[in-house]
Amino acid sequence: MSWDRPPVRVAAGAEYREELRAASERSGSDESVVTGEGRLRGRRIAVIACEFGFLAGSIGVAAAERVVLAVERATELGLPLVASPTSGGTRMQEGTVAFVQMVKIAGAVTMHKAAGYPYLVYLRDPTMGGVFASWGSLGHMTFAEPGALIGFLGPRVYRALYGRPFPEGVQTAENLYRNGVIDGVVPVRVFRRIVHRVLNVVHSQAISDSQESGRPAAAEPPVSGAVEYPAGHAGSSTDQSAWDSVLISRRPDRPGIRELLRHATDRVPLSGTGQGESDRTVVLALARLRGRACVVFGHDRAGQTAENTMGPAALREARRSMHLAAELRLPLVLVIDTVGAALSREAEERGLAPEIALCLADLITLGTPTVSVLLGQGSGGGALALLPADRVLAATHAWLAPLPPEGASAIVFRDTEHAPALADAQRIRAGDLLADGVVDRIVPEYPDAADESVEFARRMVSAIADELTGLGGRSADELVPARNRRYRRLGLR
Repeated sequence: MSWDRPPVRVAAGAEYREELRAASERSGSDESVVTGEGRLRGRRIAVIACEFGFLAGSIGVAAAERVVLAVERATELGLPLVASPTSGGTRMQEGTVAFVQMVKIAGAVTMHKAAGYPYLVYLRDPTMGGVFASWGSLGHMTFAEPGALIGFLGPRVYRALYGRPFPEGVQTAENLYRNGVIDGVVPVRVFRRIVHRVLNVVHSQAISDSQESGRPAAAEPPVSGAVEYPAGHAGSSTDQSAWDSVLISRRPDRPGIRELLRHATDRVPLSGTGQGESDRTVVLALARLRGRACVVFGHDRAGQTAENTMGPAALREARRSMHLAAELRLPLVLVIDTVGAALSREAEERGLAPEIALCLADLITLGTPTVSVLLGQGSGGGALALLPADRVLAATHAWLAPLPPEGASAIVFRDTEHAPALADAQRIRAGDLLADGVVDRIVPEYPDAADESVEFARRMVSAIADELTGLGGRSADELVPARNRRYRRLGLR
């Protein structure tokens, strides 16, 4: 039984509207996702599946909304949920607002699991990018079809950015299984038997839990009205283009997280995951910002190079920061300043995409106040993993995008010459993110943070401290639902 309703309307120019019409005609589907309810050996289950024939199964606002509604309905009905993604990832035609849809999908799945209901995933060929790094990697158990291409980074993007092909044999279901990223590689008929066995084991426990605590109420509808912005937020607009901001953010002398921490007191640097892993592209510390005690974690631009960026260990260290904040009952400050997550064989085999998904899930449900800061570059899943906070600040020339503009251009136009135009079209700069509700407040640069490093760092630390003060005293029962409402409404008009 289908659960699908007509897709929500999204902003689309004539060319994109024609692409959607043609995709629907070719695929026989009105979007890249279908949802519904069925029975597996007599037991009711909810199902979400991608239609690859519709724009390569890419996820935009309408597709994400369909996924979230299905997850929420499954949770309300107390049904096990089986997801079967096959997708090229984020829908580039919709830009950053499509990219951040993965946050609300991850949030809905996490709430479903927190309610005690199974979430099982079967990855089909191919499953790539943000889909793999969010709801494709959050299953209690995850299996894949034989020979499936599965990975975070698209091979075409890698070739465009680095001028050489991605190593063969890395992004295969079998290789990820050998390296412990997924649980098995089986044909769909065997997966059905596995799901049946899993549900035999967990079904009675799920029923018991729901009887004791009551089934969760349906998710609250999106809050109407605009995002609340602080009075007198300066620097919310700039005459410079998105591409100008990208270039400014790449200045090697731009202040980073270490410059912010120089204006903190009682700093206690921490290192590594606590489990034998360390990554020098990130910084973790306890500190006071204008007297506000907090855990600080973020990308260290000084420790990054084009080919040494945030890997799985760094993401596990990010999750350590979340757990530390929860255990110590301290707010968490997350600093985004990355050229992107690691692009390597090792990163894929050590579970980069699942770690991004787990960061999203942990942040969405964290019971302490959170503030995310877009400080400079905000590229890809490494940036998204630190985004879903209670409040999001951005420097004037910070930006957030699914890929570096050059990579997005390679996907859409098969060259990198269109990167400046695509950066503008995707609405990646801070002012656009403010207008779209992704960012709450812009901290100004006069005119460029690299030219006023000390003053800018002080200004940003003061802004963070203001936000922490405003969030003070709120309980997990207040924070978590409000956070979910915030990301639930992104992209909806």
